[in-house]
Amino acid sequence: MTDKIYAPAIRTQHGIVRGIWQTGSSAAYLGIPYAAAPVGERRFQAPRPPEPWMGVRDATAYGPTPQKRPFAEVTAIPEPSIPGEDILNLNVFTPAPGDRLARLPVLVWIHGGGYFAGSPASPWYHGRSFNENGVILVTISYRLGFEGFGWLEGAPLNRGILDQIAALHWVQDNIHEFGGDPGNVTIAGQSAGGGSVLALLTSPRASGLFHAAIPMSSAMDMLDIQTATSVGESLARHFNILPTEEEWRHISGEAFLDAERLYNQIPDYSVPFDVREALQLYAKGRITNLAFRPVVDGDILPYHVFDPDALTNARTIPVLIGTTRNEFSFASQNDTPSSEALVDEFVAMGLRHVSIQRFVDEIDRIGRERAWSQLMTSLMFRVGLVRFTHGRRRVGAGEITWTYDFAAMSSRARGSFHCHDIPYFFNLLSAPNVEQQLGSDLSLHLAERMHQLICHFVTYHSVPYPPASHNASGAIRLQPPIRYDDLAYEFERDLASVAGLLDENTDNGGTA
Repeated sequence: MTDKIYAPAIRTQHGIVRGIWQTGSSAAYLGIPYAAAPVGERRFQAPRPPEPWMGVRDATAYGPTPQKRPFAEVTAIPEPSIPGEDILNLNVFTPAPGDRLARLPVLVWIHGGGYFAGSPASPWYHGRSFNENGVILVTISYRLGFEGFGWLEGAPLNRGILDQIAALHWVQDNIHEFGGDPGNVTIAGQSAGGGSVLALLTSPRASGLFHAAIPMSSAMDMLDIQTATSVGESLARHFNILPTEEEWRHISGEAFLDAERLYNQIPDYSVPFDVREALQLYAKGRITNLAFRPVVDGDILPYHVFDPDALTNARTIPVLIGTTRNEFSFASQNDTPSSEALVDEFVAMGLRHVSIQRFVDEIDRIGRERAWSQLMTSLMFRVGLVRFTHGRRRVGAGEITWTYDFAAMSSRARGSFHCHDIPYFFNLLSAPNVEQQLGSDLSLHLAERMHQLICHFVTYHSVPYPPASHNASGAIRLQPPIRYDDLAYEFERDLASVAGLLDENTDNGGTA
């Protein structure tokens, strides 16, 4: 067994921590509390500062996780559940521990998992590759499910977002001790983590805590407070209690977990097998049926991500945003419309030939049995991206907005699906379970190039490709060889236009 090589002891505002060298250029400080354990009277309240500790705290192992049960029996990403109460903690990977003069750029990673699962302790989120490129990585935990996002009387909504904001405050106050620059912080996340990044862009409470953003594969769905209240009341009735904080504190964690997922869905939600009706449903913001997710509450999150005020307030923040080409484009059931029927409907709706051809080409790539689910991927993820970048153009942030389209094909799954971009983002193709998910024909060159692109953005808040002001549908195509594709989101832009989601007469594309 190899002996541990301890990294230097670092003094944070709440006490001293000692980490471990995991490679010659990457020291890990794991499980550092950024807030007090949310138990007892703190269970449903905003996060509070952690209790200071005496002596040197061991930070060589991941701390307890908010996730107590995994997303599913089998998950794409290995995300361990670690028991314990002190769940509001973070992990710092740094090449320059204790060097306050290093002032390295900082990337804060927010994990996904549908806002009810996920773990910052995944080997897919290790920071060694970022450290090798002079970037400090911080991975954070946050309360999940009902405890993080559910409504109850006497407690703030969006507690999971408040946790993320508390973690960002910790970074501002402490990261210089780990060699980081608190004036150069980028936030990034995938799936629910990407949605969290977008939510933080709308929150006045997060203002000044980060300086660039990378939302990845976000459905861009935020809940209204009326629906959140209704679901919270229903869950309380399940336990035969009043929906108050005091009564909720008496419901044990295990009993709660048994019921939580039964109520983590909006009642009577379904997507019609009709293109126009489905498009209108998504146009109204009904993108997923998850009930525990960020809520437009008028306080912590006063605006929806598409609201002009939210876009205006974030117009000085550089953004690199993208999706995978096929996200949730899995084989559909027999009763879904055929690819031919969809094309006929697109023609009847007035979509242009060039846009329809992009859809047809993609179906030829992944299989006709995936035609309907590929349309769902476009509606759930890619139309929202077009709408967001369009809004950024309108408020003058087009010059500091870039888009990507991850299209590297998995040899195992015949497509570019949800989570497939993460090992490339982190340049960790050798991490556990990557080959099982993506196949053996992995592109080391793409991983290195994509990772360098991300490191460049984190460091300089720009990338050497045309911004959104240059082309409303273009994106960096992340597929060997990396190149700029002028028509990457052309199909989705036509869909958004037909749905009336784009006010193209006032789109000036201007500069920030």
